[in-house]
Amino acid sequence: MFRRSLLWLLVPFVLYGAALPLVNRVEPRVLGLPFFFAWLAFATVATPVAVWMTWRADRRDGRA
Repeated sequence: MFRRSLLWLLVPFVLYGAALPLVNRVEPRVLGLPFFFAWLAFATVATPVAVWMTWRADRRDGRA
């Protein structure tokens, strides 16, 4: 059976791996950081959120 909640775990993969060639640039600057570093900071914050969303959906479905 396919668990749709596991799709949340694709978020870190896309943010860190698949999108990096697209965001590997210095300009524009975000909050004084080069865009690449701002992207990595965002991905670092978004990863635990995606894992939490997966855990929450599994728990709601009674799989935890």
